Amino acid sequence: MITIKNLQRKWKEFNLKDINLTIEKGEYFVILGPTAAGKTLLLELIAGFYVPDAGEIWIHGDNVTTVTPEDREVGFVYQDYALFPHFTVEENIGYGLKIKKIPKDKINKESQAMMDLLGITYLKNRYPATLSGGEKQKTAIGRALMLNPQILLLDEPLSALDARTKAGLQDELKKIHNESDITIIHVTHDQTEAMIMADRIGIMMKGEIVQTGTTLEIFNTPKNRMVADFVGTENVLEGHISKKIDGLAIVDIGSSEIFAISDLEIGSKVHAFIRPEDIIISKELQETSARNNLETKIKKIIHLGAVVRIELDNELVAFTTKQSAEELELNIDEHTYVSFKTTAVHIVRR
Repeated sequence: MITIKNLQRKWKEFNLKDINLTIEKGEYFVILGPTAAGKTLLLELIAGFYVPDAGEIWIHGDNVTTVTPEDREVGFVYQDYALFPHFTVEENIGYGLKIKKIPKDKINKESQAMMDLLGITYLKNRYPATLSGGEKQKTAIGRALMLNPQILLLDEPLSALDARTKAGLQDELKKIHNESDITIIHVTHDQTEAMIMADRIGIMMKGEIVQTGTTLEIFNTPKNRMVADFVGTENVLEGHISKKIDGLAIVDIGSSEIFAISDLEIGSKVHAFIRPEDIIISKELQETSARNNLETKIKKIIHLGAVVRIELDNELVAFTTKQSAEELELNIDEHTYVSFKTTAVHIVRR
C-alpha cells in the first residue's frame, strides 16, 4: 500500500497542495488531469527524486519520505523514454542490473526473458534512434521492470503513440499487471485511456487531488463542476432545489423543473449533471418510467460514426445511435421530447 499524507511541494511558481492519497498494493491507479496539473511532480516525489516541503510518503508500512530513490524499489518510466542512445535495446534493458554488478551471464538471461515477455527480442541489437515510439516505450518499461520494483510509475506512457500501437501497449501493460502483484501508477490526460486502464482514478487539477474513485464513480458522479467539465459531462444545468416530493428533489432550472435524488435542503443552489448517453429522444411524449420529460427543439445534429450527437435548445446534449436517429427521422428545428431518469441526474452544491 502507498499512503501519501498532507504532501506539499513548491516548484518554481507551482504548488503541490496538501495531497492525501491511498493506493492499494497491486492496484492499477491512474492519475488523470490536464497539462500542468502537477501529475509528473507527484510521481517524482513518490519515486524519491525530490524531498517534499511537508507531508509524508509511506510504502508498504515504511515511511520513505527521505529515503533515496534506489532504496524505494520503484521503477520510473518518463514520457520521453530516457533511453541511452549509445546502448542497444538489450543493453538498455540490462543496465540496472549492470550497475548493481550482477554477473554478466545472469544479466543476459534476465534481459532475454524480459525481451521475450515484451515481444521485442527481434530488436535486441538495435539502437534507440532506429526504434518506433512503441518499441522505445517497451524498452523503457523493460528496463524499469528488470529491477523487480514493487511499484511502477508511468508518466504519460502512451501519449506519443499512434492508435494501433497504443492499443497494443495497453494490452501489454494490463497483462504485466494481471500476471504480477506490482502496483502501477499511471499518469495521463486522456480520459479514454484512464477508463481502459484503471482500477481506480484520481482526478488531479491545479496541484490537488480533487476526487478519487472507480471509473464509474468518476464519470457518473463528478464531485464538482470542474471535474464534470474535464470528464466530459456536457449537460451541466444550474438551478436550485425548490421543493421535495415523494422523497425526490425538484430542481428549478429556470425554463423548467427536473426530478432528482438529493439530500440537499430546499433552497440549495445546485449543479445538475446529466450524461448525454442517458437522455432518450422521441418524436412524441412517451409513457415511460422516467420522471423527467421535457419538450424541446433540435438545434444541431452531428454524425460521429456509429453515434449521433444532438444539441437541443434547452442547453441539453443527447447521444443516440445512428440507427435510432435514422428511424426517428430527426431534423433541425424540429420539436421533440427528451426523457431521463432521476437516477441519471447527479446533484452537487454550487
